[in-house]
Amino acid sequence: MIGYMQVKWHKTMAQVSAMVVINMMVASGLMAAEAVADKAVGGIASDVKGIPLELALEATRASIEACGLKDSKIGVSIVDGVGVLKVLLAADGTSPRGVTSSTDKARTALAFGTATSKLHVQVETDKSLAAKIAENPGYNSRPGGVLITSGGQLLGAIGVGGAKIDEECALAGLERIQSRL
Repeated sequence: MIGYMQVKWHKTMAQVSAMVVINMMVASGLMAAEAVADKAVGGIASDVKGIPLELALEATRASIEACGLKDSKIGVSIVDGVGVLKVLLAADGTSPRGVTSSTDKARTALAFGTATSKLHVQVETDKSLAAKIAENPGYNSRPGGVLITSGGQLLGAIGVGGAKIDEECALAGLERIQSRL
């Protein structure tokens, strides 16, 4: 009986831990989205052009395919021009951290107006930038977040997380749809 109680207690604690992690992920994502939305003109999301859903789905699938060819399991997120999550897909076997970081990278690229790979280099020497990124748990400056633009207009960002080649996979997804934006 004691063994059963111990197993049940551990299972319950694992469920509670998972719920806490999920709540933290949601909260950090909301903070990042709010920070991006604050940058929107007048804060009105409906005035911002975004990437069409069909193209967003195609880009996320293309990113997953590109990474899959290199045995990498990733999460891919696309956010619109004010940081609203449009699509989130994860390859089978992707880590929870890879999924979360994909959204964080997309929102970080959007918030700072540049690829996260560039930010990753800049934070090494720019302590002010490093502090700004560090103060928001929803930001992630590791490579993998890339802006989506068309005709000079910002449409959103794509973020990939979970592999060592995140930016390469994000660019593969973007390349697949770029001519149709």
